[in-house]
Amino acid sequence: MAHEHNHDQIGKNTSVRMFITMTMNFIITGAEIVGGILSGSLALISDALHNLTDGIAIIISYIALKLKRASHSPRHTFGLKRAEIFAATINSTVLFGISLFLFYKAIQRLINPQPIEGKLMIIIASIGLVANVIGTFLLHRDSHKSMNIKSAYLHLLIDAMSSLVVIIGGILIAIFDIVWIDPVLTILIGAYVLQESIKILRESSHILMEGAPSDIDLRDIKKVVEKIPEVKNIHHIHIWNVGEKDVHFEAHIDVTDMLVSETCDIQNEIVETLKKKFPINHITLQFECDTCDSDKLIHNPGKDGGK
Repeated sequence: MAHEHNHDQIGKNTSVRMFITMTMNFIITGAEIVGGILSGSLALISDALHNLTDGIAIIISYIALKLKRASHSPRHTFGLKRAEIFAATINSTVLFGISLFLFYKAIQRLINPQPIEGKLMIIIASIGLVANVIGTFLLHRDSHKSMNIKSAYLHLLIDAMSSLVVIIGGILIAIFDIVWIDPVLTILIGAYVLQESIKILRESSHILMEGAPSDIDLRDIKKVVEKIPEVKNIHHIHIWNVGEKDVHFEAHIDVTDMLVSETCDIQNEIVETLKKKFPINHITLQFECDTCDSDKLIHNPGKDGGK
């Protein structure tokens, strides 16, 4: 059995950047809710709701980062690495729900238009834009290293875009009095939020369901391992993500007739080869000699001899 520890790649100052971003979002949320009520802008209120969920998303992400670093224990032998995946799932699910709510409110506004104060809408949305741009800048560095932080980063990026859209809408309302542009912009913002949340939900759900990493082809692993002269075949493969970047692999290796002690060199060769060619962190191999009823790559209990 071989181990490789995946060191935490998140920067040391991440928690500070997350705290600053969270604080700004809660302040902007209050300002936009008040501004949205005073101006009558649904788009501004929807932007405020986004900012509120941004702050909550960052809190969830921060807690998940802390849990991820928790030590392994008899009750959690993998540690709490999936806390980040749960956080990403929660954040993206909230985004999904907000999108549906915005669609509903926007359609109501299209049916029953209401007067909107465009100038106030522009001022408040501009403040929100500045805060969100700063927030995305602070989290951008770590967003490509963690699905969890990426989900919080997307919250901020989407809000920056929605603030810009609200500003444009406010200009059109102030100049041309086109009040229907407010719910239309709300629908556009909601559609984009929905699209991004579905992407993260699909990826996080795949990991929670112990799906195989999309960038690893089992047929390639089979070809690489079975090139070793002493290996007859590799079968009963299981490969899954414990965390976002923590890939575990296990398999049965059918070898030619030899002593167990003689498999050590073969094990080392397989482990070194797989780690060199594939992004796998943890490898467990079971050696045998013609003992399995099935030599299929994927084992299906009840269909492959019941083993």
